[in-house]
Amino acid sequence: MENSFTAVFEKIDDWYIGYVQELPGANVQERTLEEARESLREAIELILISNRELAEQQISGKDVVREQITVKL
Repeated sequence: MENSFTAVFEKIDDWYIGYVQELPGANVQERTLEEARESLREAIELILISNRELAEQQISGKDVVREQITVKL
């Protein structure tokens, strides 16, 4: 599955600060723009994996319906 997110990068002194508009908590700080991009990709992956695991724990043993949905913005 592939998703797209909006990354915002700001150069402050010698650092690039990056975050994802659609995903609170996905924030990075790196020396180069390329490092910030890669770190942000990793942060997104880790947050999504963690959120998925937490959701699995919360619904464990419950009668649920699970399905994929598509949203167009």
